[in-house]
Amino acid sequence: MIALLIRDLRLAFRAGGGFGLGLGFFLILAVLVPLGVGPDPVTLGIIAPGILWVGALLACLLSLDRLFALDHEDGSLDLLATSPIPLEGVVAVKALAHWGTTGLPLALAAPVLGILLNLPGAAYATLMLSLILGTPALSMIGAFGAALTVGLKRGGLLLSLLVLPMYMPTLVFGAQAVTRAAQGLDPTTPLVLLAGITAGSTALLPFAAAFALRINLR
Repeated sequence: MIALLIRDLRLAFRAGGGFGLGLGFFLILAVLVPLGVGPDPVTLGIIAPGILWVGALLACLLSLDRLFALDHEDGSLDLLATSPIPLEGVVAVKALAHWGTTGLPLALAAPVLGILLNLPGAAYATLMLSLILGTPALSMIGAFGAALTVGLKRGGLLLSLLVLPMYMPTLVFGAQAVTRAAQGLDPTTPLVLLAGITAGSTALLPFAAAFALRINLR
């Protein structure tokens, strides 16, 4: 499983479909929003938590269609399905690789981009923590959606329609945690809920995604 993780990380960096694409989209969004809504620092400070979380969500969504599609096209997915590694473990490793090349870099870069949106200083630590707690759920939910649509032509749009509603709780609690921190309130409750969503997704969705993959590979 470690070899599979290293392989997926190398492919993501070489293909440029994860690390660079997600960060580039995140940066462009942070630059365009002040141009669209105006440079008023008060307005930017109010909308910054939601904008940063929406940007992270959409950046995670960009590379989901590649999660299983490339392995399905070259036959690697069939080999993985018949290998000694449980298919649930394959799903978990691929979700971890996606998070390592997308979610984690976004969490580390978010405070820098928060400066562009005039995010209040008290919210920077909460922003990073909320993204670190919440983005693994985005990757795991995305892996489930990618498993449902693997093998479908033009499945990217369908994947987005399937995954976006399941992303909503993570988005709401993540943005709420940062907003509460920016207002000087205690963000513990939304952070705990974020961690609960991630824990539940990690525990349950690998089995659901593996079941979907077995059906699609028949």
